[in-house]
Amino acid sequence: MSQMKIAVAGADGRMGRMLVDAVDAAPDAVLAGALGLAGTPAIGQQVGQSGIRIDADLATGLAGAEYLIDFTRPEGTLQHLAYCAEHGIKLIIGTTGFDDAGKAAIAAAAEKTAIMFAPNMSVGVNVTLKLLELAAKSFAEGYDIEIIEAHHRHKVDAPSGTALKMGEVIADALGRDLKECAVYGREGVTGERDPSTIGFATIRGGDIIGDHTVLFAGTGERIEISHKSSSRASYATGALRACRFLADKATGLYDMQDVLALKD
Repeated sequence: MSQMKIAVAGADGRMGRMLVDAVDAAPDAVLAGALGLAGTPAIGQQVGQSGIRIDADLATGLAGAEYLIDFTRPEGTLQHLAYCAEHGIKLIIGTTGFDDAGKAAIAAAAEKTAIMFAPNMSVGVNVTLKLLELAAKSFAEGYDIEIIEAHHRHKVDAPSGTALKMGEVIADALGRDLKECAVYGREGVTGERDPSTIGFATIRGGDIIGDHTVLFAGTGERIEISHKSSSRASYATGALRACRFLADKATGLYDMQDVLALKD
């Protein structure tokens, strides 16, 4: 059985180390490269069972790779994106915080190589997204919708990419545009709640991996749909599942709903 040759971006970070371990543990995968930021102490360090060294040079770090898993920052991912598109390396993107231009660049690169792009690769989160789509259609009238998310103190973007994806799924199910109906903060005299809005609340603290709750608040009842992560291992497992999904894809832009066959 041939093994998937996988490189990991940000291999010295919390998520990167988890991804390296997941690749090493998978019988159908081998670590083929590791990327890090130039000038950091991680450059040159060995990672994984194969002793691959972390490299800042893309040509060196990706020389033997067929796939790159990237959970870093938008600016770094976009640099990796251009290289992967040019050299036909398949890309699994879990990075969050992209602006519209960044998302457009990912879509354009997918015309040259296969890309799986999702703000959260947990199987549980993506099943939750499907549940939210079904729930939103049932609670379209008479229910106020609020999305509450909590993450560790080191997370730099808010709301989380997963929370925004939840909002997009709900808004689409209701025939709304999230850009027009989202409310990201409340302070002072805000007036009565507009029933057409979708509210977001953000919590940052400690070492919370990622908690997300969507509240449908009606008259006389509240429905809460929640997902709580206790380990980043579920993200790594999902990323490897995405690699397997892309194995027979040459180009195209996909998400975890495609990987899990959850689309209608």
